Amino acid sequence: MAVDYDVVIIGGGSGGLVVASAAAQLKAKVALVEKAKLGGDCLWYGCVPSKSLIHAGKIAHEVRNSSRFGIYTELPQIKFREAMGHVQQVIQTIEPHDSPERFRGLGVEVIFGDGAFQDRHTFVVNGRKLTARAFVIATGSRPAIPAIPGLEEVGYLTNEQVFSLEDCPPSLAVIGAGPIGCELGQALHRLGAEVTILASGDRLLPKEDPTAAAVVEAQLIQDGLRILHNARAESVSLREGKKQIRAGGETITVDQILVSAGRRPNVEGLNLEAAGVAYSPQGLQVDSALRTTNPRIYGCGDVIGGYQFTHVAGYEAVYVLTNALFSPVKKFFPSRIDYRVIPWATFTDPELARVGLTEQQARDRHGDDLAILEQPFAGVDRAQAEGATAGFAKIITRKNGEILGAHLVGPHAGELIHEVVLAMANNLPVGKLTGIHIYPTLSEVNSKAALLLKKQTYGQQQGLQNFLAQFFAFLRRF
Repeated sequence: MAVDYDVVIIGGGSGGLVVASAAAQLKAKVALVEKAKLGGDCLWYGCVPSKSLIHAGKIAHEVRNSSRFGIYTELPQIKFREAMGHVQQVIQTIEPHDSPERFRGLGVEVIFGDGAFQDRHTFVVNGRKLTARAFVIATGSRPAIPAIPGLEEVGYLTNEQVFSLEDCPPSLAVIGAGPIGCELGQALHRLGAEVTILASGDRLLPKEDPTAAAVVEAQLIQDGLRILHNARAESVSLREGKKQIRAGGETITVDQILVSAGRRPNVEGLNLEAAGVAYSPQGLQVDSALRTTNPRIYGCGDVIGGYQFTHVAGYEAVYVLTNALFSPVKKFFPSRIDYRVIPWATFTDPELARVGLTEQQARDRHGDDLAILEQPFAGVDRAQAEGATAGFAKIITRKNGEILGAHLVGPHAGELIHEVVLAMANNLPVGKLTGIHIYPTLSEVNSKAALLLKKQTYGQQQGLQNFLAQFFAFLRRF
């Protein structure tokens, strides 16, 4: 059966754009369907604006606390609209890279519209029937809104509205203590809001190493944020123009509510049943080649659940691209994705980054064949010089030096984790991280942590210590 395109991509976010760009440059015939704006959540409501806002908040914090370095100034005057202007300027600067004009220039047919599958072989948008050798679903995700009585009536913000604020809310409650809630809560507090974070569990950032998450929590408390543990919102009401949340046995009164309670994949409206594509509330069902239950249709990014990060969507897109474009061969010999080495970071201050297994996961898999290498930033001279000593690097290895995971919390952790990621991706033992590092740099935290394996091993070998003591005593006689 003749088809119109080599590949039709549904969704113009991070994953879809990678597939579209690369496929077009390989001279495939490509159509890209997007119902709103190219760039997806990352450009408009996620990574780009949040990191811009976080940076503005950090500048305010540094000015406010500059006296610890002997620098005295007036308290900063924060003009929130100008700070948000910086956020919008960054979006506008990056947006041309994701613009329709750029992709059309690459040879991609960009179609704006809200479409659905007609059958296993056809996608319909704006009344047009599109057929292709392969389809890629990359429709992303949206904020999950918990079913809290009164929330819809009272109103709330998500990451999709917060960057359009013109005035900083005097007080803000954050429902959800994951990365988005902690990042935006801290940034908005530093820009003038009184912030309360409602954590449904007994700690912030529940997917992270508990000791690393505790370092972030301590800084948030030091900043002045209020954190309520085991505080699940039970109801929301409006009283005298203020929003009231009943949670954890008390009432929190604020001007605004920010909901950051997870994400939900965008699978509705695509008529996936007609396409023979299985899905659940967690997302599309895909195999290790990222094929759905219809082998002609692939998925990548947030819509398949799993790791919901921009860089993972791009990583998955590479596998989708090769399997979808070269399907006659890849049908029998597909490229299978490997999630063994997936890093991510939470961009609070201090930052928290991780890759691989947690300490508990490593113990469950390897028992006592473990070495936990933990180096405080307080032992790194550059961190001392910059007054940024909170946190540590924890590298989890087997006793033979195989790296199983790493957790960094401290200054620039999101940058420093990549040295460990590179080692893990290339199956290098932790000892390779002890190579020469520029002094004084924060990256020494990795080499110092890696060196701990040799120190631990030596400390456990009493016979070797006795031999060396006798050997050097012998040499001193000559």
